[in-house]
Amino acid sequence: MSSSEPARGDDPVPPPPGGVLWSLSGDIRALLMLPAALTLQVAHPAVGAGVDEHSVFRTDPWGRGERSLSSLQLWVYGGAEAAEEGRRLRRLHRTIRGTDTRGRPYHALSPANYAWVHATGFPVYQHAARYLIRPLGAAQERALYREWLQVGRVLGIHDRDMPQTIEEFWPYYRGMLATEVERTVVVDELVATATPVPPPDRGPLALRLLLRALWPVLLPPLTRFRRFLTVGLMPPDAREAIGLEWTQGQERALRRFCAVLRVVVPVLPERLRYLPRARRARAAHRKARC
Repeated sequence: MSSSEPARGDDPVPPPPGGVLWSLSGDIRALLMLPAALTLQVAHPAVGAGVDEHSVFRTDPWGRGERSLSSLQLWVYGGAEAAEEGRRLRRLHRTIRGTDTRGRPYHALSPANYAWVHATGFPVYQHAARYLIRPLGAAQERALYREWLQVGRVLGIHDRDMPQTIEEFWPYYRGMLATEVERTVVVDELVATATPVPPPDRGPLALRLLLRALWPVLLPPLTRFRRFLTVGLMPPDAREAIGLEWTQGQERALRRFCAVLRVVVPVLPERLRYLPRARRARAAHRKARC
């Protein structure tokens, strides 16, 4: 059974300005967290099958990534546009159905599947923030979870389909790792270092031409770096459940890399530190308070 869309006259409220998500999801370091979240999502047999059979991530990876990032930013910073983006996503997923890796029929909007896609964001944010930004205190973790529930409502997920407290979330999450998560075909593709990826087709023409010429040299280290961040910023229990190897040497390298980012990024000007939609929303919020 699919969850129904929220009525337009009763749109869910996105996370509050100045909240934990406002600080986390618009920071450029959040870009480094996204591959881990996506990989954890597609480790669910139904989600992985849906992406394998219906997504354009293989043929249009840059466009797919751009659209996903734009959508995520709308959930947090979109204001009145957030709920409409949630409705758009549900319309987009209505026809996505098939058979998962365990032979079970699936529909993208069934509560168990759609709620898992949403749920993965919280443990990845909570874990990756320790490395890239700062560890969250207990009060901040609770605030982050409350705000992530608001994102779930924006996406049209009913409260009954989401753990309503952080105490309820962790048993649900550990249960999913124990019984559902597996190393799907899409997981393997997302952490592979030999998968062909076309050069970027976004941005200024001169830059695209330069990248196209240098792509055979740039792609191998970039794919290794992508795997390094994907596996390293995934919560260790999820990493273990999926079967992704991670060594002590890699852990030390990740900590060194993230230590540099924790020093450099906070001193950048706002136009470089925050993603465009986040930057505009923050500026509008400051102006409204004056």
